[in-house]
Amino acid sequence: MKNRPPSPLSPLDPSSNEPLYRQIHERFRGAINRGVLKPGDRIPSARALMTELGLARGTVEAAYALLSAEGYIQARGQAGTIVTPGLKPRMPVALPAPAARSGIAAAGFRPDSILPFQMGLPALDAFPRKIWARLGARCVRSTQAADMAHPPVQGLPALRAEIAAYLQVSRGIACAPSQVFVTSGYRQSMELIAHALLKEGDRVWLEDPGYPPTRELLAGRRITAVPVPVDGEGMVVAHGMKVAPRARAAVVTPAHQSPLCVSLSLPRRQALLDWAAQAQAWIVEDDYDGEYRYVSRPLPALKSLDREGRVLYAGTFSKVLFPGIRLAYLVVPPSLVERFEQVSEVFASGSPALTQAIVTAFIQEGHFARHVQRMRKLYGERRAAATAGLSSVLGRHMTIDAPPGGMHLVLRLKARRSDRRLVARLRDAGLYAEALSDWAMDSAVDSALLLGFTNIDARAGAEKLGRRILTLL
Repeated sequence: MKNRPPSPLSPLDPSSNEPLYRQIHERFRGAINRGVLKPGDRIPSARALMTELGLARGTVEAAYALLSAEGYIQARGQAGTIVTPGLKPRMPVALPAPAARSGIAAAGFRPDSILPFQMGLPALDAFPRKIWARLGARCVRSTQAADMAHPPVQGLPALRAEIAAYLQVSRGIACAPSQVFVTSGYRQSMELIAHALLKEGDRVWLEDPGYPPTRELLAGRRITAVPVPVDGEGMVVAHGMKVAPRARAAVVTPAHQSPLCVSLSLPRRQALLDWAAQAQAWIVEDDYDGEYRYVSRPLPALKSLDREGRVLYAGTFSKVLFPGIRLAYLVVPPSLVERFEQVSEVFASGSPALTQAIVTAFIQEGHFARHVQRMRKLYGERRAAATAGLSSVLGRHMTIDAPPGGMHLVLRLKARRSDRRLVARLRDAGLYAEALSDWAMDSAVDSALLLGFTNIDARAGAEKLGRRILTLL
């Protein structure tokens, strides 16, 4: 049985004294005036509505004639009947305001906006949309009936093979396609890990400051987050061993620590791997933007040093391609493949096969590698332009950390100002920023702003935005 989209019209009342054609007229007029049906929207033909409602065709035609006479709808011949273009709603729909939530999540990780300095957004203006559209059209044309069934929950075999090959070359990770699990994003990757390896009451090391959604996800499963401070060499492994030596796992961002962008030093990497092997614990390597390093070659992944099979590697296409793709991947040790296959059969629904097919073609034809190279060069230029532009305007009020890699800057406030209050004012002014204070758990952090630079295309633009920030200090 096919599912129909919800109708914008309220149901008819056969027991009403009002004629059915008047009921249809009132329901269409109400939907148009409330903005539920918008100018230019196509409405069902009289024949289709007659069939759907089980009415005589004359009843529906009488309602449509009245709506047409009043100027609400227009007949366009073979193009059908539409709501009159240019018509303005008379009673706008009043949507209830969402309930306020405390913490950084209220501001929204993954907001649906595109604002200056927005975190986590790649350079959408530089994405090769024409190539993507061509590949997409080709994949649609070649779609067979089998491609329209439920996609494999672990991911399309071709994409898993391409990801495994890419990681071998670019990140030094030797893995088989069977170890790669395609997910709908970092959150789903973490959910699979939690289902497969963790249980209520387990303790997990998290970087402090660190990515807030990770601790929210663990808290939802009643897993205890153990804050481990971060210094110039990354996570202080010795502190984690002191406060929670028998923790079940650690979640780290070794390439560019999120949000401070420092790299986990080689001694710390070795110490972390040694701890995991001795404690029989797991390490989740969140390599969210490891491709982007501007002062040297990208660092090898922590997973490439793993000899005991304790590291699970989480990558994403959101930062390299675009967030709307909702596609990521998880590489698990060979010993965990069977366990993750079982868990994914229960808790994963599979990402759209068409999207996976387009990404596969994008990688196979070399567009992915070329795009990463272009973005690495472009982001280096935009990083320099944003740093210079903001420094020229805000240098007396802030110091700017321009890390060797990543996709954002850290602006540290010199005076005693609340970064949370400043972030709220910036967002009211249409600028995006995040407060470093919101990323911390136990660690005392300086007031600082986190600003993405990947969608700032010139120094002049950064200076202009810096002047807007200055007016809000």
